[in-house]
Amino acid sequence: MKKTVILAHSLALTFGLAYQSAFAAVSAEQAKQLGTSLTPMGAEMAGNADGTIPAWTGGLPKDAGSRDAAGFLSNPFANEQPLFTITAQNVAQYQDKLSPGQLAMLKRYPSTYKLTVYPSHRSANAPDFVYQAAKANATKTSMIEGGNGLANFSTAVPFPIPQNGLEVVWNHITRYRGGSVKRSHIQATPLANGTFVPVHFKDQFTFRDRVADFDPANPGNVLFYYKQLVTAPAREAGNVILVHETLNQVKEPRMAWIYNSGQRRVRRAPQISYDGPYPASEGQRTADNLDMYNGAPDRYDWKLVGKREIYIPYNSYRLDAPDLKYADIVKPGHINPDLTRYELHRVWQVEATLKPGERHIYSKRIFYIDEDTWQISLADHYDSRGTLWRVAEGHIGPMYDLQIPWLGTEALYDLINGRYIVSGMRNEEKEPLQFGFTTGTAEYTAAALRTSGIR
Repeated sequence: MKKTVILAHSLALTFGLAYQSAFAAVSAEQAKQLGTSLTPMGAEMAGNADGTIPAWTGGLPKDAGSRDAAGFLSNPFANEQPLFTITAQNVAQYQDKLSPGQLAMLKRYPSTYKLTVYPSHRSANAPDFVYQAAKANATKTSMIEGGNGLANFSTAVPFPIPQNGLEVVWNHITRYRGGSVKRSHIQATPLANGTFVPVHFKDQFTFRDRVADFDPANPGNVLFYYKQLVTAPAREAGNVILVHETLNQVKEPRMAWIYNSGQRRVRRAPQISYDGPYPASEGQRTADNLDMYNGAPDRYDWKLVGKREIYIPYNSYRLDAPDLKYADIVKPGHINPDLTRYELHRVWQVEATLKPGERHIYSKRIFYIDEDTWQISLADHYDSRGTLWRVAEGHIGPMYDLQIPWLGTEALYDLINGRYIVSGMRNEEKEPLQFGFTTGTAEYTAAALRTSGIR
């Protein structure tokens, strides 16, 4: 068996210096790397030594394809042919570029699960104001409250030159997602035989910079607002979740409410955090599994293992195509591997270990975070016995015309019971995604939930 190779972290300080500066911003001299040897978001500008990962040259241009009336982007790589396919039969050739979770999926589903690998494209980018914010954050943003909050943070990516694992995770939590978005999508939790009942959602997300009454001089502690309405099936329709995501969740915990349409009642929902069961997920996802990982980081110790080259889901435009039905995607055991695309990319590998005395159903989590977007692309979850339990994949598909790194479909596989949950699918939806709008905080109040949830 080949030993997994962890690439040297070219930006790493010595352990002593890293410890001393664990909660500090980097120097102005270090920040000069952004836009030179590093991309404006903090990734390595250069490709790898053997050319299998290209240099970053600015990402896809805005006119790389077209967007239709329902908001679907054309696939700029539609004519590419795969380089090879990784299966349970040939996995030994590629295991140094795979995560434990991917290896476990190949073992669990040897005849159906596979990874089709294509040429790598560093297609992600962001608007210039995001780059400017990241560069400013590099020298001024610091972690506070033991790493559980941020000070002097603006817009996105507080630590483009991270010094430890927690800073990398903060980059994921705060990454740029267009500032605000409205979308319709579905979620499925199929049985072992692949049968499922789709749950239809309408989501609305607004980062604090896109709130009309946001005051940069007095930003407060809310990072973003999130609202999710269930529109089907009938037994769930009209239920609404509202979240005020706080920047420092230890000082001021996440504020969440649920409107139950059957009871016509709004109530606080502290369970929508950590390992509380996420509504309508049939127990297949915790609250902090959504978006691959979300919420307060205080229950874990975070270790930056280093950088690694690994095959991750990327440029997943085919999976998002409007000519597909949901039944084409949702299959027994896992989503249809004929529709997925994997590429070799550099990722930050971060290991989270449950702190002594803390409680969570996951005793350990390992995240593989794309260097170009700060999006978690793969996540392995271990139970209290230290057994690999659940494996998550986030299928990245940059919105190139709007310069938004974007997580489309995400799936969380249970290796033990053979079930999984997949969300973010919008192939059959007719309403386009809406990005970049400005709204007021009045849309995100508990009092407004009843109106949102009217059937």
